[in-house]
Amino acid sequence: MAMQSEDHAAPAAPGQEPGAAGAHEGAAAPAGGHAEGGLPQFDFAQWPGQILWFLIFFVFLLLFVRFFAAPKVGGTIEAREGKIAGDIADARRMKDEADAQAAAAAAEAAQARSAAQKVGAEARAKAQAEIAARLAEEEAKLAATGAEAEARIAKAREAAMSNVAGIAADTAQAIVQKLTGKAATATELSAAAKG
Repeated sequence: MAMQSEDHAAPAAPGQEPGAAGAHEGAAAPAGGHAEGGLPQFDFAQWPGQILWFLIFFVFLLLFVRFFAAPKVGGTIEAREGKIAGDIADARRMKDEADAQAAAAAAEAAQARSAAQKVGAEARAKAQAEIAARLAEEEAKLAATGAEAEARIAKAREAAMSNVAGIAADTAQAIVQKLTGKAATATELSAAAKG
């Protein structure tokens, strides 16, 4: 309770809060203590220790990069380059194989084409030979039939001609008898036929 009375005893000045004077006094004391030394980074007395820690950290970082980070990165780069070189070699090998297979396929196609043309030419020649043989057979049959027909026609003509002379003689005798009233003799009829 005694403290409360002390706090209430001193009225605050206008524009100041209660206890502000004590706060200013307490704040002024520590500031005064640091004001003499300044920032430690700019204190030349502390630079040797800072440089020593900087060198220790730098050497540690350098060793870490040299023995752990750089080999991993370098190994990764080398592995990647090896993989790329291997992939390129595989691609070239596959392209060469594909080119060889394409050339073999083209050669097989050319062989098959020439074989097909040969078979076609043989079949065409065989068909033409069969057609020529059948045509010769048919022509021979037609020639034989024609010869038989001509022989029959010749026989029929001869028979008809022999009958024509008899018919002509009979007709002439009938005409002479009708016109003259008497029958003609055989010698007169043959002389008339010849002449």
